[in-house]
Amino acid sequence: MTTPDPLELDVRPQLARGEEPFGAIMAAVDALTPGQSLRLIAPFRPVPLFNVMANRGFGVSDSRRPDGVWEVVFAPLAPVPPEAGLAPGSAPGAALWPDPTQTLDLAGLMPPEPMVRILEAIAAMPPGEVLFALLDREPMFLFPELAQRGHEWAGNFAADGGSYRLLIRAGGSDA
Repeated sequence: MTTPDPLELDVRPQLARGEEPFGAIMAAVDALTPGQSLRLIAPFRPVPLFNVMANRGFGVSDSRRPDGVWEVVFAPLAPVPPEAGLAPGSAPGAALWPDPTQTLDLAGLMPPEPMVRILEAIAAMPPGEVLFALLDREPMFLFPELAQRGHEWAGNFAADGGSYRLLIRAGGSDA
């Protein structure tokens, strides 16, 4: 079986227009075929994206080209075994996290309220504690914020597809 060529996404035009490329990056990830990598071209090294992509099951390799542009390849890692009960893209080791110390039912709230409440709650938690949140949709814009603050996450849709379940383990610093 041959590995498919990486899907290339150059976000420099979006950034030049002042647009946030995170949605386009996640759409590209969702469009990948099994085993396919994403080659991201950016004017800077997108470090917060590394944790987001790790939580979605991708390893990273990056290099700065002679023209100063960053080329980052996100390659799929081995999937989480089904017996772990976690969705693909879950944080490595999430099955071994402690039980949540806090639960937030955020169903029915309009964005950005769920993100604001989650960030406030997790900021007040000591490192290592886990928060469980129930949401109406996958919180795509929350993931880079969590990664930037050093938190880990694992999530999936409920079997009926009507809600998104999210576990967040507090990191060391919220700075």
